[in-house]
Amino acid sequence: MKHSKHLGLATVALLLSASGIAADDKYDIGKREYMNRCAVCHGQSGKGDGGGIDILKTTPTDLTTLSKKNGGVFPFERVYSVIDGRQTVKGHGTRDMPIWGQDFSLERAKADEHFAGMPYNMEMYVRARILALIDYLNRIQVK
Repeated sequence: MKHSKHLGLATVALLLSASGIAADDKYDIGKREYMNRCAVCHGQSGKGDGGGIDILKTTPTDLTTLSKKNGGVFPFERVYSVIDGRQTVKGHGTRDMPIWGQDFSLERAKADEHFAGMPYNMEMYVRARILALIDYLNRIQVK
């Protein structure tokens, strides 16, 4: 069941990407997530050459070679578990990745104010953004 949820959400992200909606940077949620949350360390190109590398103890991973290092297959499950905090990464600090965990907690508070009594599912919102980011990472893989 868990895999089917991820697969369904991944399919939506990929369909949006394939439809051309994500091709325009203005609507490319995955790219926007990456630039706002990952590029400072991993670089705008994803090659691990971000502006913050001088203060890091661990060199950031080249995110453009994830598929290449995994036999030509994008490691979706591993990437998802790193982003959502289930899998620890030495360079990210605690399991609750500082960039993601704290920011989404603040966004939950803002959403509570905005939706005031209306039903919404913050967890699904967060999952959709993670999937959009994963879709972007998949699109920047070297061939």
